Amino acid sequence: MTLNVPGLIMMVAFYLLVFGIGIWASVKFKKLERNVHSSRIEASLLANRGISLVLGAFTMTATWVGGTFIIGVAESVYDPTQGLVWALVPLQVSISFIIGGLFFAKPMRENNYISMMDPFQRKYGKTLTAALAVVPVMAEIIWIPGLLITLGATMHVILDLPFDVCIWISAAVVIVYTVLGGLYSVAYTDVVQLSLTLLSLWLCVPFVLTSGVYTDITKTAFNHTHQAPWLGTLESDIGRWIDNFLVMTVGNMAVQDFHQRTLSSSSASTARIICFIAAGGVIVAGLPSALIAAVAASTDWNSTSYGSPSPYERGEAAMVLPVILQHFTPTYIAAFGVGAVAAAMMSSADSFLLSATTIFTTNIYQTIRSQASDKELQWVIRLSIVVAGVVGTSLTSLDNSILAFWILRSDLTYTIIFPQLICVLFIKISNGYGVIAGYLVAVVMRLLCGEPLFNLPVLLQFPGCTLEDGVYVQRSPVKTICMLAALVSIVVFSCVSSVLFNKGILPERWDVLKVKSQGKPSADGTREDRFVSAPMLDTTC
Repeated sequence: MTLNVPGLIMMVAFYLLVFGIGIWASVKFKKLERNVHSSRIEASLLANRGISLVLGAFTMTATWVGGTFIIGVAESVYDPTQGLVWALVPLQVSISFIIGGLFFAKPMRENNYISMMDPFQRKYGKTLTAALAVVPVMAEIIWIPGLLITLGATMHVILDLPFDVCIWISAAVVIVYTVLGGLYSVAYTDVVQLSLTLLSLWLCVPFVLTSGVYTDITKTAFNHTHQAPWLGTLESDIGRWIDNFLVMTVGNMAVQDFHQRTLSSSSASTARIICFIAAGGVIVAGLPSALIAAVAASTDWNSTSYGSPSPYERGEAAMVLPVILQHFTPTYIAAFGVGAVAAAMMSSADSFLLSATTIFTTNIYQTIRSQASDKELQWVIRLSIVVAGVVGTSLTSLDNSILAFWILRSDLTYTIIFPQLICVLFIKISNGYGVIAGYLVAVVMRLLCGEPLFNLPVLLQFPGCTLEDGVYVQRSPVKTICMLAALVSIVVFSCVSSVLFNKGILPERWDVLKVKSQGKPSADGTREDRFVSAPMLDTTC
């Protein structure tokens, strides 16, 4: 295979366009920064809380419509062992936005938080929050290599460019415009990136559907033709399906990317409407991948330029979308498809960089350097973006499995952080002792449940656990079980510790986490007092 010159030219033009928009947004940000009366930190990380309804809807949708979203949906629909029933990511993300708009956007935005860890800081104190904040920072960085692997593999298939070159050039472009313009650059480039993603994907669909080398997809959806029906079945994996569904719905509430968009909006009502608009946007963005994958599952590959055996039989199911574009569409249309993946990847990667930086700067660095000036924090933000980008990109050399990074991130966010977020926002009795107990329970239980991908043996077996090829495989929704166990542990240990200290059963000098003083105004009247919020559930012991 030779270098795809037209595709390369198109990709260079696309990168220059995105980079130019990012630089323009950074200049706009610098002018605005000189006129703002609020903290420069809010200007950098939250665009001075001035994101409009339209801009917010674009950046919220673009953040989730990443390269793994596009490629992952296509892979799941095409894979004969999965099918459409396992590729409900667009629906799951849509539901998560609705949940976020109904229950999370308003209380978070009305209290003017900067990061999703701010309510933890107000309730549990800076030190405990800083320790807990390491988890979401890791989760944001861990997802970056998954995006870059998707982009690198796609560009390698269609453009025949070296894998590492594609990854590092893309990462460099994202890092530079994010450093220069903060959320302004991220939001404005998201408009261009999402527009290009939708345009490119929907442009490819007619060419694929009129290729004439596949059986009617309405028939192959239910009948075994060239492979198993592309609708798929659950069979004995209902537990794993429940886990995946909940991770992508309620689990999305435990990531800074979502809250960064709602907290940067111009008002609480705007934040909620942004969520509802984005809920429809992700559905529209997910349909092209599903249609293209359905065609792939209905194709007699021997009658195509790709030939036999099929991508699944060659172990290339993950790359079925770029394979279809390369062999079913003209060269320039395939290049548009690569542009869609690149745009989607960049629109998510810049968000992850900024989210990791936001939590690190406001909840970790400021705990260590409480007297840091605005100028110092600005340099911390810039340096953090660069470090997060370089570390995330470097992780691509450790493992080329997108699934490995996805599993690790979902365990960090859904299993560990989500129950903590529920308690800090909605359950009054929760305290630092419950936080520690919930964290330990989530981590220990998840490790005991095992994970074949990481060669972790199953030590804690739940109903349905089976022995396959000498390895125990969990069939129960283990992530959800671990999450619920952590949630119960937080409430129980918080309640018990509250009773023990408030009733004088244990001496107050043992109360190192200050349960008795929880909720009182801080002595120095610092930042935490601005972030007071009443829990939605008034639970007491």
